Amino acid sequence: MRQRTAIVIGGGIGGLTAAVALDHRGWSVTVLERAAALEPVGAGIGLAPNAQRALDTVGAGDAVRATAAAQPAGELRLPSGRLLARTDNAAAVRRFGGPVVVAHRADLVALLAGRLPGGTVRTGAPAHLVDEGDPLRDDRPARVRTTEPEGGRTASEGRAEELTADLVVAADGIHSAVRRTLFPGHPEPRYAGFTAWRFVVPAPAAPAGRRYAAHETWGPGGVWGSVPLHDGRVYAYATAAVPPGERTDADQRTELLRRFGDWHHPVPDLLAAVAPVAVLRNDVHTAAAPPPAFHRGRVALLGDAVHPMTPNLGQGGCQAIEDAVVLAHEAAPDADLSAALASYTRQRLPRTMDVVRRAERIGRLTTWRSRPACVLRGAAMAATARLAPDLVLRGLDGIADWRPPAAP
Repeated sequence: MRQRTAIVIGGGIGGLTAAVALDHRGWSVTVLERAAALEPVGAGIGLAPNAQRALDTVGAGDAVRATAAAQPAGELRLPSGRLLARTDNAAAVRRFGGPVVVAHRADLVALLAGRLPGGTVRTGAPAHLVDEGDPLRDDRPARVRTTEPEGGRTASEGRAEELTADLVVAADGIHSAVRRTLFPGHPEPRYAGFTAWRFVVPAPAAPAGRRYAAHETWGPGGVWGSVPLHDGRVYAYATAAVPPGERTDADQRTELLRRFGDWHHPVPDLLAAVAPVAVLRNDVHTAAAPPPAFHRGRVALLGDAVHPMTPNLGQGGCQAIEDAVVLAHEAAPDADLSAALASYTRQRLPRTMDVVRRAERIGRLTTWRSRPACVLRGAAMAATARLAPDLVLRGLDGIADWRPPAAP
């Protein structure tokens, strides 16, 4: 039987997981990444048990857990430092069958890329879809053209070229060009109402008697989070309700100091430790409407390319990983591709859109600015935490307990 071929457009976490999963299933895979190197934009990534179980199906789960940090406890606080709620990973294990771990994105990208055969990933290779092909006809594959960048050469392959494949996996991000090609009338992702900052720094020395614990702090119109990583560094993130595209300071560290500099320990220490150029900032977008499908012809969409979501449940990367292993499970080398892609859509569209909506509801709560509303929000969180100690975890019910389809 002829070996089937797949092209993955995008070398992020979702695209690389799809490549590993398809390679694991016997496909010949090529990954086309527009950047000159696999340098992930981002900092930390939380991997809930659902994502870890998905990675287990391709033999990568143990390696991820070995290079990630399981958080012994998590706290929800106010800017003053007042504790509202606390949870721990033992509760996550009881509830979801495993802990939540946090990895650096660069470590996860390197781990996934390292599981692919040499030459699979072509960097410096911007690509666009020419023809989505026809899964009902063996003689009409999908066609992809690499774009010749300025200077006339791609970083790895030289001149632009046209490639064909039995399957194209579009993992080209929130502003996916492939999605626009497949569904030109579909609404673009919309601004979620807030922007986000991220950075990683070495953990500053903690004052005597104090420790760095994973925490999230909710204040008027903004959120701050700090998560220790396994190697002694701290992943910090923040969000604020601002108009889209607003940039009040070219120096984003200065902007963070203005907004969060007087919040509780360890926020000031972390801001003092970060260099301005190390702060990443991105406006947050979410899916405006469910797409008609997650596929068309021989092309499948996954991750942010088809279901962008706010970060409030920590599921953006996790859902992309789920997409990848479900797609590979359905697309067995001898499967009817049309039926496989239809099954992929049936499984992934309703689940991911539910996660999109649930994350967005929490995201809206973080944008509240009025003092009375924030006081009521904090009081409700504290009261609920006393009555339901696993408050923070309950938002992941039906999400983190997901299990991948069983291998045949």
